[in-house]
Amino acid sequence: MRFIHHLSLPSRDLKRAARFYDPVMKALGYRRVWTDERVIGYGLVDRQDQFALRLRKREHRMTGDGFHIAFVAPSRKAVDAFYKAAMKHGGKDNGGSGLNPEYGRNYYAAFVFDPDGYRIEAVINGRV
Repeated sequence: MRFIHHLSLPSRDLKRAARFYDPVMKALGYRRVWTDERVIGYGLVDRQDQFALRLRKREHRMTGDGFHIAFVAPSRKAVDAFYKAAMKHGGKDNGGSGLNPEYGRNYYAAFVFDPDGYRIEAVINGRV
């Protein structure tokens, strides 16, 4: 059973966000499942987004320092691909990609800022 149905973030520029998130989410096995002029959604099933970006040119509020989103990765290789895609498509480094023993012996993650400044992460907590 899932804990959260979906999560949406505001974006000032959906075209820029799509250029970033299309390859970043693809690296984790997700794809764009919903698009219109104001929303881009990502997930696994058509029209059932689990993560979405909504155009909000004027109402953009950044979250606090402790807020971030951690996406499930299927493997360490996918975490590294997520990080490389993020760096190539407008993301900024927020801690690199690799083991993070402070969170657990097998906690492998990549930490980046997206083009709107949100902290995002890809993680697998295992040896895969």
